[in-house]
Amino acid sequence: MLGKLIGPISDILDKFIPDADEKAKLAHEIGTLAEKQAHSIALAQIAVNVEEAKGNLFQSSWRPFVGWTCGVAFAYHFVVQPLLLFCIAAFGVAMPDLPVFDMASLLTVLGGLLGLGSLRTLEKSKGLT
Repeated sequence: MLGKLIGPISDILDKFIPDADEKAKLAHEIGTLAEKQAHSIALAQIAVNVEEAKGNLFQSSWRPFVGWTCGVAFAYHFVVQPLLLFCIAAFGVAMPDLPVFDMASLLTVLGGLLGLGSLRTLEKSKGLT
């Protein structure tokens, strides 16, 4: 990117500054200035990222909490509950019905959390992200 920036500037400097050493010095200073600017922007963004990552417990923990809740519910529904029902039936133990989750709601929440909607795919295909 720096070469693309310095190229047109060098062409302009050719028209106004005949001395090659002076022209090279000015081109280098301009290039260094652009690098310093890009560096300071990157440092400012890092500082913002650090502050946002701190957050409070509610702000930084809601997504993992919902993810773990959905994961535990899926594990219960697809692994634990069938094994429990098998063991109960195998040992002939009388037990009340086990709770059943509303899987439609759970899939909606988990799909939104994981970004499995078609809008995200549409954005990526159009190069908007």
